[in-house]
Amino acid sequence: MSKRPPLTEPIATTVPHVLMEHGHQRNDPYFWMNQRDSKEVLDNLQEENSYCEAYFEPINGLVQGLVDEFEARINPNDVSAPFILQKQTYQIRQQEGKDYSVLIRWENDVEHVFLDENERAAGHSFYELAEWSPSLDDQTLAISEDFVGRRKYEIRFRKNADGSFYEDLIHDTDGSIVWANDHQTIFYIKKDPETLREFQVFRHKLGTKESEDILVFQEDDERYYVSISKTLDDEFILIACHSSTTSEISLVNANQAEDKTQVFLPRSAGHIYEVSHHENGFYLLSNDNAPNKKILFTATIPEDLNNCQEIVAHDPQILLEDISVFKDFLLIEERQNGLRKLRIKTENEERYISFEEETYFLGLGVNDSYDTTDIFYTYNSMTTPSRVYRFSVLTGEQAIWFEKKLLDPNFDSTDYQSERIWALANDGTHIPVSLVYKKGVDLKKAPCLLYGYGSYGYTLPDVFSATRVSLLNRGFIYAVAHIRGSKYMGEHWYEDGKFTKKINTFTDFINAAEYLSMKGYGDASKFYAQGGSAGGLLMGAVTNMAPYLWKGIVSQVPFVDVVTTMLDVSIPLTTGEWEEWGNPQEEEFYEYMLKYSPYDNLRSMHYPAMFITTGYHDSQVQYWEPMKYVAKLRALRTNDNPLVFECNMDAGHGGGSGRSSERLEIAKVYAFILDLENIHQ
Repeated sequence: MSKRPPLTEPIATTVPHVLMEHGHQRNDPYFWMNQRDSKEVLDNLQEENSYCEAYFEPINGLVQGLVDEFEARINPNDVSAPFILQKQTYQIRQQEGKDYSVLIRWENDVEHVFLDENERAAGHSFYELAEWSPSLDDQTLAISEDFVGRRKYEIRFRKNADGSFYEDLIHDTDGSIVWANDHQTIFYIKKDPETLREFQVFRHKLGTKESEDILVFQEDDERYYVSISKTLDDEFILIACHSSTTSEISLVNANQAEDKTQVFLPRSAGHIYEVSHHENGFYLLSNDNAPNKKILFTATIPEDLNNCQEIVAHDPQILLEDISVFKDFLLIEERQNGLRKLRIKTENEERYISFEEETYFLGLGVNDSYDTTDIFYTYNSMTTPSRVYRFSVLTGEQAIWFEKKLLDPNFDSTDYQSERIWALANDGTHIPVSLVYKKGVDLKKAPCLLYGYGSYGYTLPDVFSATRVSLLNRGFIYAVAHIRGSKYMGEHWYEDGKFTKKINTFTDFINAAEYLSMKGYGDASKFYAQGGSAGGLLMGAVTNMAPYLWKGIVSQVPFVDVVTTMLDVSIPLTTGEWEEWGNPQEEEFYEYMLKYSPYDNLRSMHYPAMFITTGYHDSQVQYWEPMKYVAKLRALRTNDNPLVFECNMDAGHGGGSGRSSERLEIAKVYAFILDLENIHQ
């Protein structure tokens, strides 16, 4: 570790504050930190950022060296796979020296710049293009943008003929844009101004004021969020209300935008379903008596599920993740034993697309045409950069449509090894762990970085990372623990990691680390852990539960003050989260959350080195959660391991905007870890 002159840690002011629930008293002397924009908050964050800057000063050369490596490995003029949308071919490109993407379009075999994010971002410290959507007649482009990082998007409209913009401006949306078929009307979603819950669907007519927009749908139950989409055949606009456990979908005829909405199937507690339209009727992906989902068909909007025909039965070993309905076939995304497969189902036969590897990522590319006979899918692995394949449904033939190439001529994917092992959990459950390392490394002596998430049923994909190569080349093992709380092994994997089974998520991660070192994958004294958001909750929990396991922890935008946040319905997104964590207004959940809430379980003991980051404008996890957590850690920990906190004052939940900010953030994480290993080259 680099030698530094003695640094004086920021010490936050304490103000007594008592929180009472169910007759139980908690004392929170840092509760005052939720006073956004107050002088006290801003002063403390400035002190923390200055301390962070001083901590990194001796290793800024390492940080810059890593950034330079990234730049040398990743083409500064990087491009995406070409994709076809509404019969037009596009490609997303990066340009050397520019932070944001440029959208290219071909017309009559001639390419031109269709949308330049750099022009839109000019003069702003933060910029995010959430969505862009051309009208079906291709005369108008609708875009949604965020200039702050709070995920409150503005929608604007551009005339494609001359590039000028309409005066129309819509504020505070969730970024979604769905065009009706009249080329003049869009549907969009408004957020609750206080909780930021997506709850209203509006209809906007081009050339009119936002104040004249029509409220089409409103969801008053605070457990539910609203989303909008359009069926692949462009016949219906779908308005979906969904919580973690229940959904309901309403339809709007896309050819009659002013028609009233029609509920497809009324919500029923515990029933989650999705709807796709075909010219012959509707296909449903439903969990009714089918935890891993089943596929149903109905010619008309049904009175209930009993009126539907079963097309694909439930299988306890196969999770049906999604379905795409094309004119002549169904494309089903499945997960079996943790790995994804694509099933193509025609009237007469079925075909599978999968790979005979221990671990990989398989997903869909852009498949926008309802009457296509070709599909595009993506493949990559922890050792292999991304490829996009074009697959003929008629012949079964496939070919590489696009292959990502690294700029570094010395990179060879065969120099790296990827594996999947099965760790043994406390209760006997086998936990899949994917890992990658450079061949020739002494595994038993190698440092290991273990990554995890484990919430909301989200499954971490085993994908290639061009920046991660820098860590592997320095002798690290990189591992991903597919812990309960995801859906890696099916719906039960998620159910066994939520509510009053949440602690399984944390013990699984701990057991994964223990198992890795026991099997010779990493030196037990050189284990690091990383996670963000709900993965930051994971970091906080495993640090409290097993601090001795970790040499260092990287916790990004961490959700660490679980009980207080879940009790405060004024905080964005709280009430909808109750179906993930439980409602602590109920004593059972309150007591269970108190067992693992990282902030509430901090105590006087030795803690590993920690690097904690947040964004001041984060709407998902408010800045004050990690801010309070760090202040309390500084007061309680009994050793002098590094505790570094950085708050990006221009960022939201996803960190800073632009590729240079993103790469700098990755480089700082790596440098923090490498410095602890005394690796400075």
